[in-house]
Amino acid sequence: MLTAGAVCTFFFTQRTDMKKTYTHLARATLLAALAYSLTGAQAADHMAGHGMPQATAMASGAGAESDAMALTEGVIRKVDASTKKITIKHEEIKNLEMPGMTMVFQVKDESLLNTVKAGDKVKFRAERQAGALVVVRLEVMP
Repeated sequence: MLTAGAVCTFFFTQRTDMKKTYTHLARATLLAALAYSLTGAQAADHMAGHGMPQATAMASGAGAESDAMALTEGVIRKVDASTKKITIKHEEIKNLEMPGMTMVFQVKDESLLNTVKAGDKVKFRAERQAGALVVVRLEVMP
């Protein structure tokens, strides 16, 4: 015959076991998610040593790496060597999540200003540095 004490002991034991089961299940799920997220990065590291350039894009998501290094097309509107600034009418700047517009940029290297003039079609790379938008790479298009 079952006594009240035996029934309470049974349910308490089951409840404790269930808590442990849920705790173990939660830990296993987190570890699986962590292992899954690391798999792509480890594969990229492994493939990078074998001369496979697509490894970086695979680990960081499709196109994320190419967007990070992409050049933006634009047209030079004004070059101001005295202030080390350049005005460019540009397409969308993906790495800055900026729509196309005309704006003034600082230049990282003053010598870039000597390579362009108003009206030149260019490809350029702009980055946010210390709160300012700075052109770090500039190529005249043929």
